[in-house]
Amino acid sequence: MSKTNHSTVMIAGLGGFLLAALALAPSNAAAATAEPNASALRVCADPDYLPFSNRSGQGFENKVAEVLAHSMGRPIEYHWASTRVRGGFSNFLADTLDAGKCDLVMDLPYGDNEEGYTQPYYTSSYVFIQRKDNNGLITSMSSPDLHGMKIGYEEDTTPEMALKMFNLTGNVMTFNVAERPGESPEQFLQAVQSGKIDVAITWEPAVGYYLKNYPDLKVHAVPSEQYGPGLPQVGYTYQMAIGVRPKDEALKEALDKALDADKQQIASVLTDYNVKLYKSAEQFTTQ
Repeated sequence: MSKTNHSTVMIAGLGGFLLAALALAPSNAAAATAEPNASALRVCADPDYLPFSNRSGQGFENKVAEVLAHSMGRPIEYHWASTRVRGGFSNFLADTLDAGKCDLVMDLPYGDNEEGYTQPYYTSSYVFIQRKDNNGLITSMSSPDLHGMKIGYEEDTTPEMALKMFNLTGNVMTFNVAERPGESPEQFLQAVQSGKIDVAITWEPAVGYYLKNYPDLKVHAVPSEQYGPGLPQVGYTYQMAIGVRPKDEALKEALDKALDADKQQIASVLTDYNVKLYKSAEQFTTQ
């Protein structure tokens, strides 16, 4: 979920992940070519941020890029750059995509107001994570039970606004995974499992794959809520697309065509990484 003007979701995006390779033609996901290839699908990605991407091609963004490149008949060429830089994801985009070092990034909020974007290829949500033996299930940011709990959350993300609104920041543990290279989103799960915190609030795709190693934890999507009369509804579910430069309409159209053609394969990749897919934010709305 990106902690920037582009979005309030951590694109860490916030995600290692090993799974069998897809039955595709061999890809050069592990390394960029020495010379630019005019026919290549040029991708900017983080070299060390699982479960999203890494140099070895083990992230779900790598795997989706492989599917699309195979469908489009193009090799992949990576420009590696950390998304966890000073200035956040906006600076990453300015230094990479906007600077022409690549032609696309694999995870951008649909509807971004600065970049171009494809149709969304998945919709996911912030989630509450608790131990199964914890009394009570937190199902909304306005739950009174949160006042008696120690809460872990990522700084500068959508949930922080609600925590401040409900005066819940007095007993918290803040995380900054999305801006600290080398740190893993799995630490949210470790903190809940160990009892350091009672509930974690984080972007589900960042931790979904690790959940298989934490059978004692339970997960609930954070619903959209209207926090008061006349206030806008706050949403925690986001559609994620592929980002391109606004002028690159031909590439956008080609990617959209491939996304349509390869829906089943992409869904299979996301399932392998336990990225929970939701139809819309409305199905998690409370009043």
